[in-house]
Amino acid sequence: MTTFTTEDRIAAIQQGTEEWHQLRLGKVTASRVADILAKTKSGASASRGNYLIELALQRVTKTIEESYSNSAMEWGVATEPQARVAYEVSTGNFVDQIAFVNHPTIEGFGCSPDGLVGEGLIEIKCPNSATHWSYIKANEPPQKYIIQMQAQMSVTGAKWCDFVSFDPRMPERSQLLIVRVNRDNEFIAEMENDIKQFLSEVEAEVNLMEKRNGN
Repeated sequence: MTTFTTEDRIAAIQQGTEEWHQLRLGKVTASRVADILAKTKSGASASRGNYLIELALQRVTKTIEESYSNSAMEWGVATEPQARVAYEVSTGNFVDQIAFVNHPTIEGFGCSPDGLVGEGLIEIKCPNSATHWSYIKANEPPQKYIIQMQAQMSVTGAKWCDFVSFDPRMPERSQLLIVRVNRDNEFIAEMENDIKQFLSEVEAEVNLMEKRNGN
């Protein structure tokens, strides 16, 4: 069973609400760790730099800019509860929901798992049918989601994370894909070092912004 201290585990807030966004304000979250690790031949990627500025601005302004949403994203949010039930029926596992978990030792790093399952987690995706089918053919999640799941395991201490892709529009036997990703301690150790370095750069950017504004 994954365990957290009362301070780290925040369950009584619904994901997507204003209170939930405030929990995440200025923090590295698992869904964006792939941006931190992204590199080009010449060094760090533009996505890393953009994310750094985004978090620094959140800390200085105390606000999170409204994110872009489209019909596909809205479909994913609306279908997630159905996917969670499909997973429970298929596996016999009960999924416990939680709003946010802070990393026990890295301040400013946390995650919002789609569910806790005993010693593990689930990460739910409800994409368009073509993307869902590509996941089924590959029988593995894309690398960016593997990074997200390893980040979630770093935060929570979980031993595994089930990648769940769900599309109720597909024929019944192709509606649900479950792929287990086990904890990779070596990868997590390297990732945590990168996150610590990134957070120090965010803090330096915050100091620069505050100095510019005379704070």
